[in-house]
Amino acid sequence: MAGRPIWYELITPDPAAVVPFYRATLGWEIPAEGMTMPNGADYRMIQRAEGGNAGGILKLTDAMVNGGAHPGWLTYFHVPDVPAAMKQAEGAGGKAWMGPTTLPQGTMAMLADPQGAPFYVMDLVPPPDRPDAKSDVFQPNTPGHAWWNEVQTGDEPATTAFYTALLGWTAEDGMPMGDKGVYRFVEADGERIGAINPWLPEWMGKAWLPYFGVADIKAAREAASANGGKVHGDIHQVPGGSFIFAATDPAGAPVAFVGEKGP
Repeated sequence: MAGRPIWYELITPDPAAVVPFYRATLGWEIPAEGMTMPNGADYRMIQRAEGGNAGGILKLTDAMVNGGAHPGWLTYFHVPDVPAAMKQAEGAGGKAWMGPTTLPQGTMAMLADPQGAPFYVMDLVPPPDRPDAKSDVFQPNTPGHAWWNEVQTGDEPATTAFYTALLGWTAEDGMPMGDKGVYRFVEADGERIGAINPWLPEWMGKAWLPYFGVADIKAAREAASANGGKVHGDIHQVPGGSFIFAATDPAGAPVAFVGEKGP
């Protein structure tokens, strides 16, 4: 499905340092040793408690830091033609950080929108033995999976125009936020997948912020604080009835959590 989130990737300098944080908040397991990718990168799969993968972890190297990279989460969005999407993004003011790269899992490219928020586009190829397999990393209302995707930007109208044209989203509904602008909801093929936030929190820059689901939001907040994270603000309820809070993990990557209050 074009425009749907299909993978999440954490870029961090020391994967082992963030393991306790994500295990305590989300029940994830991360291997002690990474696998070496064809380009030499150290990569690890994030394993959900009930099975399957929640995403991956790319170890941040000095060369990446020198190139402008920093700890953070990046979202992969499905497109049917990666080279065409990259060309379209560049023509609309975006930037290509990594050109089309083909792996057994498909072809991908790392881009940035005109405001500077990085993300991936990918044409995902199912495993040969499971031709009908689909990504399940984004699965609202299921703990351990992503429930929401939010891009932080200083220009909501321009950002909305960029992504709707590139990914085929619709963005007809929004929530007024006073002089900050409109919190713009986005849908991929009729499914609401997230929003474009018109203002920048002081604790993060222009970037995509994933919201991962938990069974007990209070317990997750306590776990985040107890395992090296920095929590930003109190838990609060959002339209639809769920509760959220945001944090920075021990390595400095912004991340958000969503769920129920628990027992």
